[in-house]
Amino acid sequence: MQKTYLNWIPIKVQRNNGTEHPEQYHESEIYWCYLGENIGSEQDGSAPLYTRPALIVKGFSKTLVWCIPISSKKEKSKYTMPVKNRYVDGILLLSQIRAIDTLRLGDYCGTINNSTLHSVKRAIARIIQI
Repeated sequence: MQKTYLNWIPIKVQRNNGTEHPEQYHESEIYWCYLGENIGSEQDGSAPLYTRPALIVKGFSKTLVWCIPISSKKEKSKYTMPVKNRYVDGILLLSQIRAIDTLRLGDYCGTINNSTLHSVKRAIARIIQI
């Protein structure tokens, strides 16, 4: 599939220059995130705004979090995990965990419960064992 990097650039500039950091966020929350147009196998956001839902799994500061993108394609693997709430029904792409600035956070899409968050964190720990 042909990438559309030039279409993503104005959106990225607008997010960086015209958006304020959210007042607060919490681990276990899901947001539409402006993930953009990326390289190779890195998970893209979907056009036209290059967004996709993502779960916040760890906050490091007011402006930096780890998030896991969510896909509506329910392809099972050892690097995916189902996730569902009132707004989202898909799979967490565990291998695509990434650090993002909170300027990339868009609309709120609910939360997952603490038990599910704990399961997600255990799965991440299992995957990143070196």
